[in-house]
Amino acid sequence: MAEAAGGPRPGRARAAPTNILQQLRYGQLSGCGLTRGTQITEALLKERDKQAKWSGIPLLLQKLYQHSHPNSDFSQCQSILKEISPLLSMEAVASVTEDKKAAQESTFPNTYTFDLFGGVDLLVEILMRPTLITQKKKQKISDDLIKDCLSILYNTCICTEGVTRRLAERNDFVLFLFTLMTNKKTFLQTATLIEDILGVKKEMIQLDDIPNLGSLVSSFDQQQLANFCRILAVTISELDPGSDDKHTLLAKNAQQKKNLGPSRAEINQATLLNIPGFIERLCKLATRKVSETTESSDESGLANTSTRAQLPQPMKIMHEIMYKLEVLYVLCVLLMGRQRNQVHKMIAEFKLIPGLNNLFDKLIWRKHSASALVLHGHNQNCDCSPDITLKIQFLRLLQSFSDHHENKYLLLNSQELNELSAISHKANIPEVDAVVNTDRSLVCDGKRGLLTRLLQVMKKEPAESSFRFWQARAVESFLRGTTSYADQIFLLKRGLLEHILYCIVDSECKSRDVLQSYFDLLGELMKFNIDAFKRFNKYINTDEKFQIFLNQINSSLVDSNMLVRCITLSLDRFENQSDAKVAEVLSECRLLSYMSQMSMRMSFLFRLINIIHVQTLTQENVSCLNTSLVILMLARRKEKLPFYLHTLQQMEYTEKYPGFILNNFHSLLRFWQQHYLNKDKDSTCLENSSCISFAYWKETVSILLSPDRTSPCAIVSYIDEAYMDVDRDFAEE
Repeated sequence: MAEAAGGPRPGRARAAPTNILQQLRYGQLSGCGLTRGTQITEALLKERDKQAKWSGIPLLLQKLYQHSHPNSDFSQCQSILKEISPLLSMEAVASVTEDKKAAQESTFPNTYTFDLFGGVDLLVEILMRPTLITQKKKQKISDDLIKDCLSILYNTCICTEGVTRRLAERNDFVLFLFTLMTNKKTFLQTATLIEDILGVKKEMIQLDDIPNLGSLVSSFDQQQLANFCRILAVTISELDPGSDDKHTLLAKNAQQKKNLGPSRAEINQATLLNIPGFIERLCKLATRKVSETTESSDESGLANTSTRAQLPQPMKIMHEIMYKLEVLYVLCVLLMGRQRNQVHKMIAEFKLIPGLNNLFDKLIWRKHSASALVLHGHNQNCDCSPDITLKIQFLRLLQSFSDHHENKYLLLNSQELNELSAISHKANIPEVDAVVNTDRSLVCDGKRGLLTRLLQVMKKEPAESSFRFWQARAVESFLRGTTSYADQIFLLKRGLLEHILYCIVDSECKSRDVLQSYFDLLGELMKFNIDAFKRFNKYINTDEKFQIFLNQINSSLVDSNMLVRCITLSLDRFENQSDAKVAEVLSECRLLSYMSQMSMRMSFLFRLINIIHVQTLTQENVSCLNTSLVILMLARRKEKLPFYLHTLQQMEYTEKYPGFILNNFHSLLRFWQQHYLNKDKDSTCLENSSCISFAYWKETVSILLSPDRTSPCAIVSYIDEAYMDVDRDFAEE
């Protein structure tokens, strides 16, 4: 490509193409020769047009070029575009309704010809011309001309491969497009094109670079703000690496070492939070009722309340669902970002949670009516339908909101908060500080809070429902963190444990994702709670039911290991208590009796270590490593660590693979140190989930990794030298 600048070199085997189309494409790629159609004579274009089936597009572009020079008033441009537009729009409609089986230039010849003869570059020039001229009197382009240019560009992007990427590479043009959003008449076309371009842009734009961003956002009405959230979603979400192996913890750790500062997405999140009134407006948009949505703006920029009021109710509802989808997504991403506490404080103050509670029955979890509007080519139960997507986005928001944050109690109403206090008093335990400190003016109102409403629909959900996973995740996040007896009893009283066991055992759930979410929820619900184990034993009251339950656990330890950890930790605590009620449950509960057998604990430990390796560790399966560590920490407390390590060694010999488990475990623990002892890593999750201090975690790992082969607690003491392989470098290549 470097040699193209001066034309083909002497002696080169292949000469420059002679065909006009090939010459144009060659010129655009090489920068020499013909680079745009306007360089070709009008006579030649006329002669070739009919035979080449160009539909007169090159001639129209030549006319457009002549009438859009720097001193032009653009008066003729719009009439020319009116001739071009139908030729491209027909192909755009076909491109979204038909499969693209043939090559794109032959399937959509008009858009291909339009781009090939320089149409895309010319429209970009026309749009940006006023910003490039330094004269005091700027050229004025009419709104209608801008709309036509944007529509044609969008249609060309849809039909012709590479156009969107080329536009995305022009950062000046991308930022310029944002300035067009200030005009209500051109807002919709601009937003649609920006969204398409940002979707393929390799490098995320920086919101700070958008001229007058704060003023721009302030100028939007609520409908425009919702549409703008579709664009914002791309700018505040971390770019997906795309490949599964890039999601390994090794890869993530390596990437974090390279990225010393905050990412573009994190910078953009901070930029949004600094826009005055931004979060408040999002909360209002997320919680407004359908009856309040008469505020609107059509493409003419005039208030159109009468037209809006005349829309059929299903259409109004669908519009509102689509807007809320975008807003909830942005709020959800912000809740998971670096400024999480700031976002939490703001959305609590602006009463997002009570507002969503009031919408729960009539909009979020509404019953479908026969006339409910659905997207073309979809049905009401399709996972892509707006109704279903809104429900999932709502559940994801609840999960992000509740996870390890004291504001989770805003999901309750005042009566339910009083119930939590009463549970604590009856059990003679202190109330949780977060419950006492919850501002009652910000909680849910009505007969039921949002958490209770969620439990009600969760128990009615069909077995094959795609919501089960997200519902379980949302409820589990409420229980995460330091174990709260009152929170557990609150949910146990509402039949949650029996519902989970019904799904796992009686309906014999087959979905791995749903099973994992149920096991995780069950673990949080039962941890250290003797009443929960008693209820478990009452429901799982036959050997047959218990065997089905065990089969589900053993079918995938990656999915069930958090429950295994909960049972192990709970058993250890119960065995150290002298309470008569605890002793009775210990003797009767099938689950506790099963886990009290040393052979069962060793079997779990062996398998947990065997199913993970440093190279394949992810956020999903690293919990298996921590569960195996919990088993060994509890053994160390009872001075049985050497016995456990010796048993693992014996199990290796039984499997006829000496050293394969212990070498792997040694590597895993070395990675554990690298991963969890990082100064940026938050270790409170490990402490809260286990009630074991992080210092004890670190100490146990250090003892296990001791190089002293005479130490009875060092892994290397149980690997014969012939099979030793503990110093291998596991850094990702």
